[in-house]
Amino acid sequence: MIDRVNIWARRVPVWLIYLVGALPAPGLFYLGLIGELGADPIKAIEHQYGELALQLLIAGLAVTPLRRHIGLNLLRFRRALGLLCFFYVTCHLLVWLVLDVQILGQIIADIFKRPYITLGMASFVVMLPLALTSNGASVRRLGRRWQKLHRLTYVAALLGGLHYVLLAKGFQLEPLLYLATIIVLLCTRLRWPHLRRLVG
Repeated sequence: MIDRVNIWARRVPVWLIYLVGALPAPGLFYLGLIGELGADPIKAIEHQYGELALQLLIAGLAVTPLRRHIGLNLLRFRRALGLLCFFYVTCHLLVWLVLDVQILGQIIADIFKRPYITLGMASFVVMLPLALTSNGASVRRLGRRWQKLHRLTYVAALLGGLHYVLLAKGFQLEPLLYLATIIVLLCTRLRWPHLRRLVG
């Protein structure tokens, strides 16, 4: 079964992942314009973009464990997932900056005063160099340093998960499940010798 899925995955063009992954962005914006996203469409769009970014980030983190533990090879799609994640993070940020807050002084104050916004901005800053170096030329130029740089994905994922948890008002299960999934996926990357060094 896994071999069959791997054969199918090799036949899927990567550009199709970009196309299908980007389609919700204009679709959600249009729904907001025509009043289909409730009483506060700006907040709804902002939330949906952020949640899509987190889902894509989790999908990207899952690629290595899936290949390592069950043999499912989706490695050729990981760059697309990462760039789509950054695209939705940028959309999420732009909606907050341009449509929601709008006032520069308030934006700066919120970044420093509200922990969930601080964590969200930190995640964006960490992801920025990853997006800028997600190309073949950067891989060749940076060599082994490229892999070390892109381990910042783990930091960005944790910051993004914490951002969602702190953003939620009161106890909400969904943000906690996202954060727990991120932590589990990161733990799958720990080899037993590394784990023994951490706890020993």
